[in-house]
Amino acid sequence: MLRTTPRRLAPVALLPLLVLSSCGGSEPPAEGAATTASADGHPVTVTGDDGELTLDQRPESIVSMSASATEMLFAIGAGGQVEAVDSTSDFPAEAPTTDLSAFTPNAEAIAARSPDLVVLSDDLNGIVGALDALQVPTLLLGAADTLDESYAQIETLGEATGHAEQAADVVAGIQDRIAAAVDSVPDSVQGMRVYHEIDPSFYSATSDTFIGGVYALFGLENIADGAADPAGGYPQLSAEYVVGRAPDLVVLADTVCCGENAATLAARPGFDTVPAVQQGRVLAVDDAVASRWGPRVADFAESLAAELRS
Repeated sequence: MLRTTPRRLAPVALLPLLVLSSCGGSEPPAEGAATTASADGHPVTVTGDDGELTLDQRPESIVSMSASATEMLFAIGAGGQVEAVDSTSDFPAEAPTTDLSAFTPNAEAIAARSPDLVVLSDDLNGIVGALDALQVPTLLLGAADTLDESYAQIETLGEATGHAEQAADVVAGIQDRIAAAVDSVPDSVQGMRVYHEIDPSFYSATSDTFIGGVYALFGLENIADGAADPAGGYPQLSAEYVVGRAPDLVVLADTVCCGENAATLAARPGFDTVPAVQQGRVLAVDDAVASRWGPRVADFAESLAAELRS
């Protein structure tokens, strides 16, 4: 198998030998082989948060250490090239989930999978440098702060994996679905106050975050924007603060982790006075859908639109 080369092209002189070995014989490749090999755009250079990475040919043994990247890879048609994913990558169902940890990544355990591309969302414990030392190509795509950044990551993965056209189609599809969702709600939702809950200790997300940007598209007023300490876009509010801001809509993104729902919200002291509770505007969503910056953001936008139309 041809291997990728981290941050540099393989020497041109080696290419004929590599091609011959990949074909498994000593005969020269067929006339159409060169065309087939270049049809997916390789060699290609892509840029991640860890700099430029040149891939000499399409990677066929990808390890994804990012749940969002895993969803992107499968959405663009590169799922068949994914050898293994980390323990948090639970979607789609066919993703080859392993015990590889994205929180305490181990370079040797990752390298043991013989990857020709590793995709990460964090450089925890210096994992990028450790993989570089093992000559394992890495592409670091950190958490997106905006929808545009998410789209750019999808397109980057499309170029890296030989699915550029499919990636462009996926991005266009997400954009169309979100636009349709926004257009489907009445003008009366403009200015409605929303509280997005990440966990029951009142961590939330401001408009400067990926998910906060979705609320902004609908013209909603995010109560977390008024927090004294935005904490990088994820402030910890208080029960008194939330009740005092009287949100018209509450989105619970802690249904899986913490079992929160409309009933548990209403049972909290003082929350029976919150307009969202009184009017039944409490949207319970899958934690992963509301936290990952991948293709399912369109699902979230559609669920939000349905709640706002009700």
